Amino acid sequence: MSHLTDWFLDARERGNSHTRLAPWTEGNAARPLIDGRTYYDALLPAVRRLRRGDLLLFTDWRGDPDQRLDGPGTEISAVLCEAARRGVVVKGLVWRSHLDRLRFNEQENQHLGEEIEAAGGECLRDMRVRAGGSHHQKFIVLRHPGRPELDVAFVGGIDLCHGRGDSGAHEGDAQAISMAPVYGPRPPWHDIQLELRGPVVGQVEATFRERWEDPTPLSRNPLFWLHDRLEHEDLHADPLPPQLPDPPPAGDLAVQLLRTYPHLRTGPYPFAPDGERSVARGYRKAVGRARRLVYIEDQYLWSPQVASCFADALRATPTLHLVALVPRYPDAPGRIGGTPQLYGRERALAMLRAAGGDRVHVYAPENAQGTPIYVHAKVCIIDDAWATIGSDNVSLRSWTHDSELTCAVADPSGGYARRLRRRLALEHTGIDLDDDDPATFIDAFERSAAGLQSWYDDGSRGPRPSGRLRPYEAPTLRWWTRRWSGVLYRFVHDPDGRPRALRRAGAF
Repeated sequence: MSHLTDWFLDARERGNSHTRLAPWTEGNAARPLIDGRTYYDALLPAVRRLRRGDLLLFTDWRGDPDQRLDGPGTEISAVLCEAARRGVVVKGLVWRSHLDRLRFNEQENQHLGEEIEAAGGECLRDMRVRAGGSHHQKFIVLRHPGRPELDVAFVGGIDLCHGRGDSGAHEGDAQAISMAPVYGPRPPWHDIQLELRGPVVGQVEATFRERWEDPTPLSRNPLFWLHDRLEHEDLHADPLPPQLPDPPPAGDLAVQLLRTYPHLRTGPYPFAPDGERSVARGYRKAVGRARRLVYIEDQYLWSPQVASCFADALRATPTLHLVALVPRYPDAPGRIGGTPQLYGRERALAMLRAAGGDRVHVYAPENAQGTPIYVHAKVCIIDDAWATIGSDNVSLRSWTHDSELTCAVADPSGGYARRLRRRLALEHTGIDLDDDDPATFIDAFERSAAGLQSWYDDGSRGPRPSGRLRPYEAPTLRWWTRRWSGVLYRFVHDPDGRPRALRRAGAF
């Protein structure tokens, strides 16, 4: 127990006395599902096992009805509608989103909800967010009355939408999305979801129920309300069946759910009236204990306010190394969409390198054809004692402004985190590590990236090295580019959702 209290937040440290969540649960099993194809291959049979009276709950940032979990006939709308027609209780919450002309996904989410409701399920479009914010949680809960050994939850960063169904070969999803041209017509995509069994499944379900049972209107925008009334859209959540007892123990892992909910001045969440920033608090507590290795895979790695906790740890502990995997290029094309992202990354990495020098190792992956792989994963592993997989990025937006859910796993033996770290090293470097020493891990990344970069520097002559990594350096922006992109970065790309008092105090 002392090990867990060292790494996990207690109820007071969470900072939200209004939630129904337990501080953490023990006796769980957790299986990382690396890349979308692996996740979809696990999700499809799990949904097809559901029968009448079972329960399927899901949240999503984006849902594309025609996204296939496998081949023809496995479109996500077809799979969920088949479950509803079998008598499964299907309930969903998807972010209402912004207009399609702004490159978001309002129409896709609306159509997914319409198809599910026509089959007997219920799917609501949820816009109870801060201005410019989103519901970014991506999870699914499957409960089986009378068969609790089958209960499972999937939590992570993978949406049920186009572009996510890539495999470990990283040739991209055949149902591609449009991204910056450098990623090609079929963008390679690296991501992770976590399969959970045991009592923690009940905690993920409780997170869904808190949002589902929120009596606040789904949107405060009068134009949305009028549109929805004219279109006869479902605006009220029907009651859920009573929550079952938590599933029985399924393993030996302790799991804590960490979340972000913003501070809303009007219509606050009844389960988090002052917001919740346990993602930020959980990271800051764990990073403060780091002694040898922090490993991060992140879509952004932005924000001095967020990066400061890693920088403080690097300054305080001369033995500590930080290894980070990030996408080489922004996902958005053009100066307006991409340059503010580079501004945020430049500032964060400058802070980290000033604190840690050559103990900071940052890489960007590409596939065997040399196409950059977009890193969408949200992973943090600290000293093989604490590891997270979830929807949250290392950014101020994820730590304060949007809704997020991540799973922190603490394992006294260190086996779970070591296995995850070694599996990721194998995918990125092609090296199957034969020991658990962090120095060996760092050396594998260094040698792999140096080998591939040397091959490029030599004119790409001879066989291409097997690894996928190249060293990453943030581009240096001109001062006037920093000025205008910094404004967009702070107010659009990485806004702050904290109350003013916390902002002034620099606290979370």
